[in-house]
Amino acid sequence: MNYEEAMKKMSAIGQEHVLKYYDELSDEQKKGLLTQIAETDFSVLKKIEKGAGSERGKFSPLAAMQRSEIEAREKELHDAGVKAIKEGKTAALLLAGGMGTRLGSDNPKGMFDIGLTKHVYIFERIITNLLDVVHETDTWIRLFIMTSEKNHDATVAFLKEKNFFGYREDRIVFFKQDMAPACDYNGKLYMEAKDRISTSPNGNAGWYSSMVRAGLDRILTDEGIEWIDIFAVDNVLQRICDPCFVGATVLAGVSVGAKVVRKAAPDEKVGVMCLEDGRPSIVEYYELSDDMMNAKDDKGEPAYNYGVILNYLFHVSELSAVADDKMPLHVVKKKIPYIDENAQLVKPTEPNGYKFEQLVLDMIHQLTTCLPYEVIREREFAPIKNPTGIDSVESARELLKKNNIEL
Repeated sequence: MNYEEAMKKMSAIGQEHVLKYYDELSDEQKKGLLTQIAETDFSVLKKIEKGAGSERGKFSPLAAMQRSEIEAREKELHDAGVKAIKEGKTAALLLAGGMGTRLGSDNPKGMFDIGLTKHVYIFERIITNLLDVVHETDTWIRLFIMTSEKNHDATVAFLKEKNFFGYREDRIVFFKQDMAPACDYNGKLYMEAKDRISTSPNGNAGWYSSMVRAGLDRILTDEGIEWIDIFAVDNVLQRICDPCFVGATVLAGVSVGAKVVRKAAPDEKVGVMCLEDGRPSIVEYYELSDDMMNAKDDKGEPAYNYGVILNYLFHVSELSAVADDKMPLHVVKKKIPYIDENAQLVKPTEPNGYKFEQLVLDMIHQLTTCLPYEVIREREFAPIKNPTGIDSVESARELLKKNNIEL
């Protein structure tokens, strides 16, 4: 894209100001800005309206496959999962676009070192967990790693330097998550620098559209991949593509399997699997009414009792149902750094504009069936979101020790 084409694109949507400083930029900066304009989807700006994407339907409980059933059927589920993996029908996709800012690091979150007596990186724990299944099934599972424009180069360089922690490089594919522009409350695009439009990742459901735009859906087709396990980078205990989970999802004949844990308390701050207007969905903790928190199932147990851990096994053939044009777009108020009329960087202390996100809960709600699959919290749920306290580096270390993982 050249300057004239960029100005035409921006003029068409009343955003000519993004090129205000063009003549002051270096050749490299000019190229970067023009590339960003060419690659960014500005149609999201049309979605600015109060509550966009936030309307919810009628909730009802969705039963999970509990540990008692899983253990009773363990051989059956395990064998079905191993078969699917050995036939090359299962892939894994790591959502690794985040930075370690909340942990006090300027690096990608996966590079954070949680070791005590030796180096133990988050990426290392994730890949080691997947390698357990590779060794068990004698099958190298295709691994996709989704980065962001802010951490892509550092992530690739780090994993290459560490020799991918023993994973075969030819079975790994990197791609960047699409970015969405950020704007003020009137829809005017923010600039984070003279040569950069302010953008952010397009939400945790953006993995599929980003994958398609990168042309990687061809790999799914060419390699006959039927199931793809997506998971977040911050849970260092999660099992990925583990045979029982794969087998249970395949045998249930559902659109998606979802790993869940029993809630630690009725008001635990975790999204809960449910039905919404008769289709699978996730109700956020702040949306749970008192009646829902107190509701019981036919066994007398809490009806809304299984929290999601962001580990889902999607049936590839049904992903067309979650194409961009069918997915709700959430318009979220956020604090957005920007340059003012004097090109000085401003870091607001209060929300000052909108970011645009697509969420996994909407992705699941586009599908027809879902199997919530219970896993044991202490064995599979050690998220790292904070340096100390709940869901922290400290709590994850304690859980890893309990699972006999040397730090």
